[in-house]
Amino acid sequence: MDGMTITAPARIEESADVDPRAAIGAGTSVWHLAQVRENATIGEGCIIGRGTYIGPGVVMGDRCKVQNHALVYEPAVVESGAFIGPAVVLTNDHLPRAVTPAGELKTAEDWQPVGVHIREGASIGARAVCVAPVTIGRWAMVAAGAVVTRDVPDFALVAGVPARLLGWVGEAGTPLEPVGRDTYRCPVTGRTYLQRGERLEPHPSTDDPSPAQKWPFDDLPRKNNPI
Repeated sequence: MDGMTITAPARIEESADVDPRAAIGAGTSVWHLAQVRENATIGEGCIIGRGTYIGPGVVMGDRCKVQNHALVYEPAVVESGAFIGPAVVLTNDHLPRAVTPAGELKTAEDWQPVGVHIREGASIGARAVCVAPVTIGRWAMVAAGAVVTRDVPDFALVAGVPARLLGWVGEAGTPLEPVGRDTYRCPVTGRTYLQRGERLEPHPSTDDPSPAQKWPFDDLPRKNNPI
């Protein structure tokens, strides 16, 4: 691990394989047998669980949790406060093949990786698969075992194969309760939300308990139609 950028007091277990060109933020823990590849950037206060894989150039914000044996392939972007459950897979090859039409083993020059973008506060349940290219919206929740093939709106609750919209959740992760036409309320925080077509937005009269930060990735185009 000589030469890697580690902001003390990050904790790197001895059995973890962290490339010297990776950057690990203060207060982050990288647990046993995890692998963090070259040029990956992990923010402050994160937990990288046992046996996880973080691909080359992956960008991860602060206070993220990546549970045991999750696979985060490049060029994934994971914003602050995101949760990636056990054995989750973020893919990066929309048309996977091991060989070219000529039967030769593919190299990095033979395909173009595409990424999954997980927005602030979103949660991906255990063994879910996000098939790139997709965006998981702010504070959305993907149920365990789901297969996500389309963009997920902010605050959406999705489940199934393929994943479908079941309802809405707030920042606390609790399903929102309808309180009027196109209006929902979080039973935990009391915050209200307005549904506008296929989108949910916090009501402008209620305070945001966790204001969104501006990321340099916010203006990236979405590649798929939302669920």
